Amino acid sequence: MPDRIDRREMLCRSLGTAGLLAAGGLPAVTMPQRALGAEPRPDRSKDAPTAPVAVQRCESFEPQLFRKTLAAALDLVGGIDKLVRNKTVTIKVNLTGMQWRPFAGMPAYESYQTHPNTVAALCAILNDAGARQIVVVENPYWDKPFEKTLKEEGWDVAAIQSAGGQKVLFEDTRFRGPWPAYSRFKVPWGGFIYPAFDLNQRFEKTDVLVSLAKLKQHATAGITGAVKNFFGITPCSLYGNDAPSENPLSHRTEMFHDGRKSVPAGVPAELKDHGVPRDGRYRVPRIVADIFGARPADLNIVEGVRTISGGEGYWNRGVALVEPKLLLVGRNGVCTDAISTAVMGFDPQAKPDQFPFQGDNHLQLLASVGIGTNDPERIEVLGLPLKEAVFPFQPRSRR
Repeated sequence: MPDRIDRREMLCRSLGTAGLLAAGGLPAVTMPQRALGAEPRPDRSKDAPTAPVAVQRCESFEPQLFRKTLAAALDLVGGIDKLVRNKTVTIKVNLTGMQWRPFAGMPAYESYQTHPNTVAALCAILNDAGARQIVVVENPYWDKPFEKTLKEEGWDVAAIQSAGGQKVLFEDTRFRGPWPAYSRFKVPWGGFIYPAFDLNQRFEKTDVLVSLAKLKQHATAGITGAVKNFFGITPCSLYGNDAPSENPLSHRTEMFHDGRKSVPAGVPAELKDHGVPRDGRYRVPRIVADIFGARPADLNIVEGVRTISGGEGYWNRGVALVEPKLLLVGRNGVCTDAISTAVMGFDPQAKPDQFPFQGDNHLQLLASVGIGTNDPERIEVLGLPLKEAVFPFQPRSRR
């Protein structure tokens, strides 16, 4: 487990690679020697592309304040007018959990899930920028219309539609839905575990795909951010515990976490020689990397106004409510999450089994295949300086 670094020391450092370590509350683990595949891949980390990341202070979810802050962050990374004008934009939100229970006396969206005000603000900005259509998607676990679920959980769906100029649709992507078939997306480097994924056709029939994520840790993948958010674009109808089913009501633990279940016939199967054990700490990060490589986001927004530390949801032991009051935006998901990881007080280049990563580091995996750099010294941070943005999520060891 890495040495503890307090906030004072963290802020005094230059926040280079050596200055981004922090101890934490999730248990450190060590994986036995394992094969990493039949043939080693060349490491492209040093040549992986970089893109600026905007960091802004945002004090609350108040609609006008959040909209103003988000607009400023988007402007810092070049604006979005050319990206979205006259186009269909799809927003993948983060509504994790089999049950959306309150946490710390607050609704799920006030703590560990995407806040509806952030969706409304983004839809308003997209509408102003000339987007033709806006589609909000997620993979919930309920047999009811997506809008009905959101309304029951306290979302003002009408306000979001109004903010988006009545161009906003809500789609459930846990199954095929109204589309005639699934769309296949191949992993450009052949995959760490999966060579391709079959996804709801919305992920093909869109011009721009946005990851609207939370600044959180993750009990299995180490951190939640723009990249891990895309774990949820895989339909449970094909990858869930009750697959194959066009009315799936369960998550993906048996297939993705444990490797105990195979994909349905006709769906791209796991690589036979990937050499990764049936351990979620190593399977999940590699599958996350495969998914994001197959269908990356065009725009990445990581919201950390109010969130939780210690895990991704109320079900994780030791989670706590925190208020970093931050917003991060970038075009490259790996770069955006690298800075998000640094903001949390962790090293985005951490080696496997080094906290906060419980096994493999999915950001390092994606850097190694040239998707984006996870080296904060190679990423231009715009707006709030990184050393002023650092909010250690796990400043003390819980050993």
